[in-house]
Amino acid sequence: MKKRTSLLLLIFLIFFVISLMSNILGPIIPDIINSFSLSLSLAGFLPFSFFVAYGVMSLPSGLLVEKYREKPVLLLAFGLAALGALVFAFNPQFSFALISLFVIGLGMAMLQVVINPLLRVAGGEENFAFNSVLGQLAFGAASFLSPWLYSYLVQNLHTGNDAFHFQFLERLVPADLSWVSVYYLFALIALLMFLLILGVKFPKVELKEDEKVDLGQSLKALMGQRKVWLFFIGIFCYVGSEQGIANWVSKFLQEYHGADPATTGAQVISYFWGLLTIGCLLGLLLLKLMDSKHVLMLFSLAAIAALVIGLTAGGNLALIAFALTGFCLSVMWSIIISLSLNSVSFAHGTFAGLLCSGIIGGAVVPLVIGAIADFTGLRVAMFFLLIPLGYIFSIGIWAKPLISNARVGSLKELFS
Repeated sequence: MKKRTSLLLLIFLIFFVISLMSNILGPIIPDIINSFSLSLSLAGFLPFSFFVAYGVMSLPSGLLVEKYREKPVLLLAFGLAALGALVFAFNPQFSFALISLFVIGLGMAMLQVVINPLLRVAGGEENFAFNSVLGQLAFGAASFLSPWLYSYLVQNLHTGNDAFHFQFLERLVPADLSWVSVYYLFALIALLMFLLILGVKFPKVELKEDEKVDLGQSLKALMGQRKVWLFFIGIFCYVGSEQGIANWVSKFLQEYHGADPATTGAQVISYFWGLLTIGCLLGLLLLKLMDSKHVLMLFSLAAIAALVIGLTAGGNLALIAFALTGFCLSVMWSIIISLSLNSVSFAHGTFAGLLCSGIIGGAVVPLVIGAIADFTGLRVAMFFLLIPLGYIFSIGIWAKPLISNARVGSLKELFS
């Protein structure tokens, strides 16, 4: 029992680290733009480099796990994350930032593929749903904390703080590039995770049929179905919307509201991720009372409204609206995934891998926003997000799952 608990804690820690390293980019984009004098188009290549790695690596990672098992893939993933972080930390230039983010993204994509089957076996199938929620809470907690971590580092480096860790980092990080310290910290975290996993014995994981990836007949059969591509676009649009807001909101607030990215910008992004996590809990309740398609449509409309208010309102209302977009996005990923998998009767593992390749939307949409912004300004460019959000709303209209989500008749029945 003690061994199982230790392994579960390690898995939750991996969820935490994935989120910590994945969601730091939004808060630091304004600093990267200023430090390297980038146009917004070039800045759009930063999230592109990270999330395109998901598109490249999601399906191959499933094959790596089947051939080499979980532990070697975890070690390789954290090794790549450490290497990617150090590449940029030692060479703080824009070109190396792109290489670094791509290499880190490869590692994060591999971790995402390994973690859920491992969680199922480590905690027992009967506890998988509960443990999955705990894993998402760990993921959400790191999303909330990562902007504060960035803020903590940049506000204390080269300010005369005599704490040992700041004195040590000041020897490595130039005074005008304090934000680069985040990459040294990520390299340290990834190396510690590598060493920790090296000493852990993992259980044997027998992949279920719906967890296996087949790049042969199953993939071919799936790719021949129109609805598969429509759901792929849905995941593309969701991740694109999420990252389009998270990566550009701090720069938007700096440009139109004079907000400091290290304080106000970081706080709004932190609340965005925090509310996204809290919204998942409300979503669990609503999905017991309503058809998942209707929940998706409701939250999509709310996200559109919050985004428009954030882009047009002034003062604190804009800050609140942008934070609330996270709450509105919260249920979209899980509903789109469930509608997708419930719309086909075969090859769920391969289909899930294909859907995860849609994470590449997090690469493309921020890049498109940056390109438009150089011609029209960032405010007009961010209205582009209404297109993917509108598509997500449409899924609630045309999706025809073979199995609908189970519901109860009332709140009283639910709590009884």
